[in-house]
Amino acid sequence: MAFRGAFDYTLDAKNRLTVPAKFRNALSQGLVLAKGVEPCVAIWRPEDYDAFLAGALGGVNPLSPQRRQVERYFSANSFPERLDSAGRVGPVPSKLMDHAKLSKDVVVVGAGSCVEVWDRERWHAYDAELTAEIPDLTASLGHPA
Repeated sequence: MAFRGAFDYTLDAKNRLTVPAKFRNALSQGLVLAKGVEPCVAIWRPEDYDAFLAGALGGVNPLSPQRRQVERYFSANSFPERLDSAGRVGPVPSKLMDHAKLSKDVVVVGAGSCVEVWDRERWHAYDAELTAEIPDLTASLGHPA
């Protein structure tokens, strides 16, 4: 499933996130909360997270220090979770909250193979920058904007 769209939400008093209804079925068998590369919390289906790591590390010498560091980073900063009966996940671990600098007001962003949770103000600033940069980004990849 490709996750798409951006939705304003609020974390509850226990730092639980209500997952948008359109994403719940895809995440109903379990999920992984993980540190994003950017300042966000990523929500993955477990099999997609495993595939992401395998793709990122594929072909890299398993004994190289850099591979072990990357694998350690992603493994130590990911947490298996389940949706509760109300479609919520959490509480979001404090190390993920700190990494993403999440406040109560968040944006749940479909990011293709995963869902990202951003602090609302940080997302709006990032989205504006990304919108300004997308013509150059697509050109650098050999695609017109």
